[in-house]
Amino acid sequence: MNINATLFAQAIVFAILVWFTMKFVWPPIAKALDERALKISEGLASAEKAKTELAAANKRVDEELGKSRNEAATRLADAERRGQAVIEEAKARASEEAAKIMANAQQEAQVLVNSAREALREEVAQLAVQGAQKILRREVKAADHAAMLAELKTQL
Repeated sequence: MNINATLFAQAIVFAILVWFTMKFVWPPIAKALDERALKISEGLASAEKAKTELAAANKRVDEELGKSRNEAATRLADAERRGQAVIEEAKARASEEAAKIMANAQQEAQVLVNSAREALREEVAQLAVQGAQKILRREVKAADHAAMLAELKTQL
């Protein structure tokens, strides 16, 4: 065999192999590569979309947390104001009650002072009459006694 014929035969076989590969083997490989590239690009797009959705969700979560914190602070301030109002109301009621108790106590004390004065006047009047009886060495009549006592009461 001649080397030129062998090279020529090998070149023809190689050309047939290239043609066969280009016609039957390469299209499925190219199709698989294109599908893989499409899946990768879709995956990247999905990842980018998920990333933007995650950022938006994080932003909404931050906004909701801010709103919740503000609302909690507002409610806490309202509760504190209500508590202060209840305390002030209780203080006002307590001071009113204390004023009533003081007024009642003063009235009772005034009544007791007046009754003690009256009792003291009675005793002083009786002692004065008894002293006058002893001085006069005689007994005073009941009507005269009552008149003297009434006169002494008015003078005292």
